[in-house]
Amino acid sequence: MAIDTTTSTTPAREPLDNPRLSTRDKLVLFVLCAAQFMVALDFSVLNVALPVLGDDLGMSRSALQWAVTAFALPSGGFLLLFGRIGDLYGRRRLFLTGLALFGAASLLATFAWDPASFLAGRALQGLGAAAIVPTGMSLLTTTFPEGPARDRALGISGTLLSLGFTVGMVAGGVLTDALGWRSTMGLLSVFALIVLPLAPGLLPESLPHSLDGVGGTPIPDRPRLDVPGAITVTGGLLSLIYALSTAADHGFGRADVIATLVVGALLLTAFAIVESRTAQPLVSLRMLRRRTVAWGNLGGLVTFSMMSTVIFVLTLYLQEVLRLSAFETGLVFGFQGVLSAVAGTYAPKVIGRFGARRTLVGSLAGQGALIAALLGLNSHGWSVWLATAAVSLASMCHLGAIISYGLTVTSGVPDEEQGLATGLVTSTQQVGITVGIPILGVLATTSTDLLSGVHTVIALDAAIVLAAAALVALGLRTRRAGGSGAVEAEAVGAR
Repeated sequence: MAIDTTTSTTPAREPLDNPRLSTRDKLVLFVLCAAQFMVALDFSVLNVALPVLGDDLGMSRSALQWAVTAFALPSGGFLLLFGRIGDLYGRRRLFLTGLALFGAASLLATFAWDPASFLAGRALQGLGAAAIVPTGMSLLTTTFPEGPARDRALGISGTLLSLGFTVGMVAGGVLTDALGWRSTMGLLSVFALIVLPLAPGLLPESLPHSLDGVGGTPIPDRPRLDVPGAITVTGGLLSLIYALSTAADHGFGRADVIATLVVGALLLTAFAIVESRTAQPLVSLRMLRRRTVAWGNLGGLVTFSMMSTVIFVLTLYLQEVLRLSAFETGLVFGFQGVLSAVAGTYAPKVIGRFGARRTLVGSLAGQGALIAALLGLNSHGWSVWLATAAVSLASMCHLGAIISYGLTVTSGVPDEEQGLATGLVTSTQQVGITVGIPILGVLATTSTDLLSGVHTVIALDAAIVLAAAALVALGLRTRRAGGSGAVEAEAVGAR
């Protein structure tokens, strides 16, 4: 699998250990990463507060799942659409619009007076997140060219994405105990108020090549939005995310879960047909045929879905089998967050040395092996140390997979299609976070013996990750052309 670098078309890169960033670049990176951290925080900060929130607003236990689903539906369903709109009409303006909407929605959720107003705030938060995430990542990949600078920027972004989810779990409990559940939503509005004033003066606008240079006046060949594709993919993702989010709490036997799964599958099939026939598709099938895009996103889907499942079942195990308090459980995941931050510091250097492809495969293999180590968990108190060590080290591998899959998917993609590529990346993240728990986590929650159920989930989880590592390695293997021994140039090769 060695790569002949003499035939590579990868642009020359600056020295590996010295990715210089100007002061302005650092500020741009701060704005984009702070926005991504804010959205990641929103995925988990409310979880611990749900029982208190339900009592305060008069929401039944069955209705509480909508506090999560109301955010997940628009944030996942509109990612691809908003990524493409950003490509066509300007990422900066859509990013700013998303920030403003997210901040206003967080204030609405903070001061909600009944369930309807709260859920409206959560849905608008999700819509704002759907605009922030793909445009923010597109602005990052177009601001920082391929090379050490982009590796470093994506490393920081990936670290904060992982930290945001972990910090949210810990901060949610602390804030709820100290200030009440409303403080969790107030924290998000504070983030938005910090980032929004800084963004307009720092972020560059991105306009498609089909706009002329005089005031952005359109010319006749300007790309148009693929409306049928937008309708089918958005409807399909909304149906899929609703079904999986609902199944996580109520199982797959409910009629609405089955119906929305079928509708989602039909709409996504229709989307594939539409994209194969339209002149200006929302998702280019040519892009999906790129090995880096297809196999990179498979690696991303697996690393997100399987890691979120492990965290879910470990939370149950630590509190219900080992009888740890919520605070003690938070400490376990807090240590995990610290090691994830360490991994984010070193991951770009590892990628620079071995290439994004090898790092992705190695990270998946490491994640799978360390998850398998959790099969040694039992009801004895010392198991907390095994749980802490294994999940923390697995999270380091997980973070390496996050960063390397993002680089794998976006490397070599033209700037005008970065919104599309990063929309796929972020859609993979959202779907991955959503699908793992209802598909595997339910095996633990419905088991008569929780410890046995946890072992079953961990065994399946590890097997899936290790199988994905093997598949990605085969899918991204280096190809040689004919008998000349020339190696196909890949942007994800060793740099």
